[in-house]
Amino acid sequence: MDFAFDQTTIEYRDRLLDFMDSHVHPAEPVYAAQAAELAGTWATPPIIEDLKAEARERGLWNLFLPHEPHGAGLSNLQYAPLAEIMGRSPKIAPVALNCAAPDTGNMEILALFGTPEQKQRWLEPLLDGAIRSAFCMTEPAVASSDATNIALRIERDGDSYVLNGRKWWTSGALSPECEIFIVMGVTDPDAPPYRRQSMVLVPKDTPGVTVERGLHVFGYDDGTHGGHAEVSFEDVRVPAGNILLGEGEGFRIAQERLGPGRIHHCMRAIGMAERALELMCRRVVSRVAFGGPIADQGVVQDWIAESRIRIEQARLLVLKTAWLMDTVGNKGARVEISAIKALVPEMANRVIDRAIQAHGGAGVSQDLPLAELWAGVRTLHLADGPDEVHKRSIARRELAAYRER
Repeated sequence: MDFAFDQTTIEYRDRLLDFMDSHVHPAEPVYAAQAAELAGTWATPPIIEDLKAEARERGLWNLFLPHEPHGAGLSNLQYAPLAEIMGRSPKIAPVALNCAAPDTGNMEILALFGTPEQKQRWLEPLLDGAIRSAFCMTEPAVASSDATNIALRIERDGDSYVLNGRKWWTSGALSPECEIFIVMGVTDPDAPPYRRQSMVLVPKDTPGVTVERGLHVFGYDDGTHGGHAEVSFEDVRVPAGNILLGEGEGFRIAQERLGPGRIHHCMRAIGMAERALELMCRRVVSRVAFGGPIADQGVVQDWIAESRIRIEQARLLVLKTAWLMDTVGNKGARVEISAIKALVPEMANRVIDRAIQAHGGAGVSQDLPLAELWAGVRTLHLADGPDEVHKRSIARRELAAYRER
């Protein structure tokens, strides 16, 4: 068992670390100032375009996509440490490298299942970073952790499909750069549960599509990344050729999309935890209380030791999961994908919480990234399936052999 990175990963990692140190981290205060000026517009701060140009020049572009010639051709195992590094500056680095959700998952869907016409119209500009996209699955009126509950209707009418329903937590939908929605809905309510759903491509400017409002996450609107929107669809008509793969294939496509999406979230969350631990260590060795550095306090040392242990445990399981996805496929790794999806957000929230505590009042202020990191990671307990659903899947798999006996 070899735990070392291969040469390709080392080369990309070195280039990415240099880019982070020379461009991304110095851009963070610029980004914050520009975002404040753009508040309420949902527009992307101009500094991002500068960073995107630099990333492309350095060959740090579409690293998430394993398929040649569109992506870098990296495996999940090779991409994992790179996504972790991006997670250290999650508002800037992923979008600067065209590796930000929800576009990554949408590009993977189009690359795997899109027709040549769909790829030319939507995938190519997404790969070029010229537009953004959104994924419409979660609904406000049903428990969307069970995909069979999805209620939005997609009905065939001649050469068109007509959509009626409502979605929410549609990330990126408020961005002026967002031009395409991938929408999951029911095409045949009488089919078996996992054959009822389909996915269609809906241009954002289609009549009947209304972005109703932006949703806040613990008070953050995530406006500079296009926010999280509630969207209504009223008699929205799109050509029948906008369907992805065919009727009844929606659940299959969702599973193909959510597997990589979940591990990407976990990879980045490890990077967030690493940054929090670094900030905590810098703080406690420099802050004096009760006659000495607070780093000398046993409870603080326990926080640091526990954080390092938890990060290493989580990273090893994420890397194992990436390796399984590369070797036996997403379906073969589904238990491990569920495991990291439940484990990593819990770990990252714990580490970030300890870092906040070590910083006192500064930890919950806007002067440090910790509060926003915590809020972002806390949402991962819900996003792409709540912890409880993933644990249920793991337990059912674990119990299966005993039930058979």
